[in-house]
Amino acid sequence: QVQLVESGGGLVQPGGSLALSCAASGTILQIDAMGWYRQAPGKQRELVASIRSSGEPTYAESVKGRFTISRGNAKNTMSLQMNSLKPEDTAVYYCNADLIGRPTTGGYRRLEVWGQGTLVTVSS
Repeated sequence: QVQLVESGGGLVQPGGSLALSCAASGTILQIDAMGWYRQAPGKQRELVASIRSSGEPTYAESVKGRFTISRGNAKNTMSLQMNSLKPEDTAVYYCNADLIGRPTTGGYRRLEVWGQGTLVTVSS
């Protein structure tokens, strides 16, 4: 089964930094794009940053200059370095991947996979 596992959430003071990691596991042929989304209480899930297999990143306007997304040397991993954190960054952060993999049954096919989410709280 193809899955994503996030780590690195927690509590940080405003102005602080935090790093999130995501690792994909299972039978995966290729990962075309990975990204981070977040959902704050009472709000819709929104894209924070994404990165394609070419390495080209995109960022939400609200995090440009503060967050950096990167793929690991092991291409099934991804990180999000978050600096100058603000209270409005508080949310559950989800890892997302667009990949070709093989689910528990059947052959290879394109999948959109989500992690379970990790909570980031920015508060003094």
